[in-house]
Amino acid sequence: MPVGRNRFLLLRRKRRRHRRFSKLTRRILAINVIALAILVGGVLYLDQFRKGLIESRVAELTVEGEIIAGALAEAASIGPEAVQVEVDPAKQILARLVVPAEIRARLFDLDGDLLVDSRDLAVGNLIVVKKITPAGSLETFLKAAAATFHDAVDALASKEKLQPYTEDLDQTSADYPEVLAALEGETTTLLRATENASAMVTVAVPVQRLHRVLGVLLLSKDTADIDRLVRRERVSILKIFGVALSVTLLLSLFLARTVARPITLLAEAADRVRPGLGRQVRIPEFRRRKDEIGDLSRSLKEMTQALFDQIDAVESFAADVSHELKNPITSIRSAIETLSRTTDPAKQRQLIAIVEADVARLNRLVTEISAASRLEAQMSRAQMVAVDLGKLAANLAEAYAATAKRGAPEIKIDLPAFADRQPLLVNGLHGPLGQVLRNLIDNAISFTPPGKPVTLRLRRLDSAVELAVEDDGPGVPPDKLEEIFKRFYSERPAGEAFGQHSGLGLHISKRIIEAHDGEIFAENRHDGAGNVVGARFVVRLPLA
Repeated sequence: MPVGRNRFLLLRRKRRRHRRFSKLTRRILAINVIALAILVGGVLYLDQFRKGLIESRVAELTVEGEIIAGALAEAASIGPEAVQVEVDPAKQILARLVVPAEIRARLFDLDGDLLVDSRDLAVGNLIVVKKITPAGSLETFLKAAAATFHDAVDALASKEKLQPYTEDLDQTSADYPEVLAALEGETTTLLRATENASAMVTVAVPVQRLHRVLGVLLLSKDTADIDRLVRRERVSILKIFGVALSVTLLLSLFLARTVARPITLLAEAADRVRPGLGRQVRIPEFRRRKDEIGDLSRSLKEMTQALFDQIDAVESFAADVSHELKNPITSIRSAIETLSRTTDPAKQRQLIAIVEADVARLNRLVTEISAASRLEAQMSRAQMVAVDLGKLAANLAEAYAATAKRGAPEIKIDLPAFADRQPLLVNGLHGPLGQVLRNLIDNAISFTPPGKPVTLRLRRLDSAVELAVEDDGPGVPPDKLEEIFKRFYSERPAGEAFGQHSGLGLHISKRIIEAHDGEIFAENRHDGAGNVVGARFVVRLPLA
């Protein structure tokens, strides 16, 4: 790998190692915290809660106003013929009913003049004592911060635009539209804004006796207590939010650690594998985890092992190819050197024949090696389909019969009786499976004595299809039953010229069958006396 590429990978690993919080951790934290913040923000809004309390305040003042107005009409007027409210009895009634409830009551006569103001009756409330906190103290800072927070939330609330509430020193009914409406005999309510950002609720109730209006009772009370209640609820919600946020952050960090940290370790291990450190790299294992992270760890480890196995296979293949190619090259070199020193025409023709045979052998080796090296890539790109193995075997048997030379072994096929009704279907690639059958048939033909047949037998097992290729040759040495599937292994019958086979046929067949999740093996056939009467190559493939 280039030096610049290595430096880039090292820098990336350093950045990942020194990063306090991974991107995945930050995303988990952001999603959980934002969702919680939106929920809490909606609760902190509390606008509907405040409106409901104000509506309740209006209803309460209306009921109280009607009760007090009735009491004034009965007790503060002189007989049914009265045309005005007596002031002194009215003061006594208001002092008993209004002052304790901290409601302000004002009584206006028919001319609109102010007769009684309950604020003048509550002498004890004229003196207000407030505790002054030292400037710069923590309490002062917290109060200022809380006020700023509440003001910000209130600013976001969809409050309706209210007219300001003002009072003149000489109050008359003309200052209050609701009082003017009540003089006409209609109970009227109104909401105004005060200087301290609260609202002032006013209810004007006509004081009437025998359907005659004697005056108007104006009850008023601000919503400062409602605002304080709403703010206390906000503070309570913030406390709960603080606890919930702490729990959310801890759980998010735990989740991120159980997810992001293992992924980071796996990524770092993959980065170390890439520069070519090979088996020195240890892939982290999370065997105890039964989740997707554990699956990823196991898959990455298996993938890395498969990569190393493939590298080993490539190295072994290169070594075998080098060895196989050296033999004919060495033979050609020796023949050419000898040819340059001899003048005997017969020997020259013999040496030229050797060179031609070795060149043909080299050509055959290169062709089959190239086909073997492309095999896995071709199979990985192709799409497997349902292949009728019985029909494939029958077609090959007919093809061999049509092209057989005189004296060549006969190809017999033994299919189950139900093969026409129930095809022997397997999932596979038609071309590679046909190549396997041709390799096995060609191998059997090369060992079969003249006059003896080669038999193809197919049968259905529980969950597989078994195909066997049988010959009547000398069989396979017991210690070579597995070795014959190795690359470049060649065990040829007596009398066959050297170099006619590359030794790749059975090896390629094994790779094709294993790529189809099947198995292939060799065994010897025996007669009743236990003597070897031939070889049998068996292929088993799962049913489609």
